[in-house]
Amino acid sequence: MRRSIQIILAVILVSLITACSANSLTPSTQIVRRAIALQATQTQQELSQQLRLGSPQLKVDRVKVTSQESLTIQNLPTYRVQGNYDYTLKFSKRTITQKDNPFEVYLQQQSEGKTWRLAQQQHEENGSSWATQIVE
Repeated sequence: MRRSIQIILAVILVSLITACSANSLTPSTQIVRRAIALQATQTQQELSQQLRLGSPQLKVDRVKVTSQESLTIQNLPTYRVQGNYDYTLKFSKRTITQKDNPFEVYLQQQSEGKTWRLAQQQHEENGSSWATQIVE
């Protein structure tokens, strides 16, 4: 009887430790939302400059993650996160809302484990490299 209680407690303890460590290592929905907003804002700013539009306000809504794959970029743990999201662009005279836009972001956890960075592949003549920026 005592031996079975010890086994049950050991299984529960291992499950709790695994659950806690997995949650701290994967990006939260809030981090994914911020990364999408950062990536979309950069793209929107480039388009606005080319089309000579004002800088719109971007709001990301309803993020739905459909897949999450772990990999390593620059020797740091990274997640390729895919899914769909809705967004609203507010211009000075107009508002545009679009639903179910696909996304793909690469989120890299920094070595201290406190911050996440958006990793974006840069294509150059000599090949490609990764540029990262902090997700706030």
